[in-house]
Amino acid sequence: MQTVEAKSASRLRLTAGLRDAGTLFGLLVIVVVFSSLTPTFLTSANMLNILQQSAINACVALGMTLVIISGGIDLSVGPTAAIAAVAAATLMAAGVPIPLAVLAALLIGAAAGAFNGALVAFGGLQPFIVTLGTLSLYRAIALIYTGGNPIFGIPPEFRALFTGSVGGIPNPVNIVAVLSLAIWIVLNKTPLGEYFLAVGGNEEASHIAGVPVRRVKIAAYVFSGALAATAGLILVGRLGAADPTLGNLWELDAIAAAAIGGASLMGGKGSVVGTLIGAVILGSLRNGLTLLNVQAFYQLLATGIIILVAMLIDRATRGRE
Repeated sequence: MQTVEAKSASRLRLTAGLRDAGTLFGLLVIVVVFSSLTPTFLTSANMLNILQQSAINACVALGMTLVIISGGIDLSVGPTAAIAAVAAATLMAAGVPIPLAVLAALLIGAAAGAFNGALVAFGGLQPFIVTLGTLSLYRAIALIYTGGNPIFGIPPEFRALFTGSVGGIPNPVNIVAVLSLAIWIVLNKTPLGEYFLAVGGNEEASHIAGVPVRRVKIAAYVFSGALAATAGLILVGRLGAADPTLGNLWELDAIAAAAIGGASLMGGKGSVVGTLIGAVILGSLRNGLTLLNVQAFYQLLATGIIILVAMLIDRATRGRE
């Protein structure tokens, strides 16, 4: 039995590796195309700019990837980031030490994710319906609490954490790199990671095999909520204010990055590396089109086409597995 499971795990890793290589090839094609069209695209300053612009989406998409792998979806990541950011900004403006404010924001994000997960796991509701409802709920909480106004008074020490750099690399990129490594370890080196894949691949079989399906689902949403809160903190640090409308449509970008990176919306498939490359692909595409003075409408059109192509590739590869 263990030999069969080991062979299956090995086949999944090989498939994921090939998929990540294909996604990386797609990124290289985009880089080559835009480099030939605009001389400023392949400069070091613009590359760092793309990475920094992609950092927030990558952070949210990492949590979304875990949820998708476990067979769910999280449409509430944007409002979750907003309520966490508003809470942290309120505390910091009131004089609460920065570490405590950050911890409170992360706990709020994790609690919002746990609420989503509990409704899915124990309520028996569809993840799409649950998170569509909490999308409105969390956004309303942020708007009602702030009266629709942004919160200022962010300490300069907090802003310095996200506007600085280490070794020439912007801190948001460094933060996402560390988080990516941690999520990769969870997904590839711990039993919880195997449970995410098992539950997303076949929930009924996982339950029979003794996998704690409900707790695994809740854990995926807790990760997603905490990472969304982290993304909200990064944006507050960069902007110097917490807007209750922060994170609008983040869920679409996060799903797109995960899908482009090879995560299957049917569950049971996805990778950290693929999602990161997917986020950079979206960032590169928008950056290149902006440099070419292409209107935002056409950028949206190009993003939609790439997502559809990624879904068709997923459909084709899934049929061969």
